Amino acid sequence: MNGIEAQRLSQVDKFNKNEIGGILEQAELVARGVLESVQAVAGTTTCKGVQIAKLAKWAKSHGYWLDTKQLGSYEDRGSENEVYLSAVENYVYKLNDFRYSDDNLTSFFERIKAHNAYFPYCAYTLVGFSENQDSKICAVLRQPYIISSREATEDEISNELEKLGFKPQMDGEYYTNDVHDIFDASPNNVLVGIDGNLYFIDTIIYETNAGNVSTYHSQSPKFS
Repeated sequence: MNGIEAQRLSQVDKFNKNEIGGILEQAELVARGVLESVQAVAGTTTCKGVQIAKLAKWAKSHGYWLDTKQLGSYEDRGSENEVYLSAVENYVYKLNDFRYSDDNLTSFFERIKAHNAYFPYCAYTLVGFSENQDSKICAVLRQPYIISSREATEDEISNELEKLGFKPQMDGEYYTNDVHDIFDASPNNVLVGIDGNLYFIDTIIYETNAGNVSTYHSQSPKFS
């Protein structure tokens, strides 16, 4: 085993330890409790706003509410994330505004867990909650900073996803393994590291469903 592989395995082990009984699981339980209560009382699963408000209150009372000044320097804004680069750690922090969650946050938590399973070398760790520059409540996701040589090509992305068992659909608009559908696996979201490996740093993942294309189109600013 070379040094790079050892470092990778160490990172994966660290992330797995952080997630066991960690903030992700606790936050998911809070959100699920809201969903179950609303469903029982109102007979609907539409409760995203209520869940977000409850998570903010929970985060503030449990020490998980973060000031963006703690995260580092503001670097960029994507369709769903504000990105901050830590000055003292090899991490980026992403303030995710839950854009790609529909009626409730179930898909958000599923997406984070799926991403970490498929792409463990650039896994997300939920470290808290905060407000972005638009005053929207966001999840704060930590991700390793990837030193890259370039963006991946579409062919490289397709080949890598096929190795993971995903097949391209609709001329590569998304990829599926019949468990999850991966959207937005485009060159600007997939980096080639200095070790030559591909890092999928920012994709959209849904549980496989026939309506995912229309859902993605309705949520993505690319189609608005």
